[in-house]
Amino acid sequence: MLSFLVLVAAGAHATDILVWGDSLSAGYRLRADQSWPSLLQGRLDAEGFAAHVVNGSVSGETTAGGRSRLPQALERHRPDILILALGANDGLRGLPPPLMRRNLLQMIDTAHAAGTRVLLVGMRLPPNYGPAYAAKFQNSFNQVADDREVPLLPFLLEPIALDPAAFLDDGLHPTAAAQPAILDHVWQALRPLLDHRS
Repeated sequence: MLSFLVLVAAGAHATDILVWGDSLSAGYRLRADQSWPSLLQGRLDAEGFAAHVVNGSVSGETTAGGRSRLPQALERHRPDILILALGANDGLRGLPPPLMRRNLLQMIDTAHAAGTRVLLVGMRLPPNYGPAYAAKFQNSFNQVADDREVPLLPFLLEPIALDPAAFLDDGLHPTAAAQPAILDHVWQALRPLLDHRS
């Protein structure tokens, strides 16, 4: 059952930021207030931004699933900024990178048509997926960002990727203690967009 986590009191004002990701952003096996999107709300409040966050991330989501859900979410929440952080499950399932690129491009086009700016967040794959596939997967995010001229954060987990202690026992999902580092990483890419509101 899909439910959106609204991280502010209902009815305060229009949604500003929609996080559109998978389990890495949904806070897999964490309390809702421990995920980096929840921490993002605290950062916005502390920095004095009159903005709030809706976390529309769904564990297990692919770019195809995100693409199908996005139009309704944009209509419902009318965000100024979309943080598009999908693709990890496409890679883990070995789906064709060209298909992932098409889905990402369509989501960006859909967001732009709704007047929403996009921050694209990339992912990298473990080495066991093979260098050729991993390179095509990683390059897909660069290609999409270049094609649509949107800002790109190349690798969501970059600040923690080499630290095994930063991950749960599945080796894939970050711990609660790792979420602030992820937030700091995302914030560096998001902060410039907050200065250029449409």
